Amino acid sequence: MLDDLEYDDSESPAIGLVRAGVPWADVQDHIKIAHHPLLVLRKESTRYTGVYWTGTEMVLSEDLGSDHEQAICEFREFLRERGET
Repeated sequence: MLDDLEYDDSESPAIGLVRAGVPWADVQDHIKIAHHPLLVLRKESTRYTGVYWTGTEMVLSEDLGSDHEQAICEFREFLRERGET
């Protein structure tokens, strides 16, 4: 489980904000247990990736952009379109 996550809960759904440098394997382990949406800036990228658990698998919303606030908005819209609110 990831410790010290911050959350953007200004709108639904709340999104966990993973700090830079967290290994991808740790993100995968966390999402399988906690099941809440996460926004990740992966080590090999300058663009954010959204991650959520459907109940049976992990789904990625990649290429959300490099702006933190815009990435949160785009990921939240992605989740809403899929009924994940």
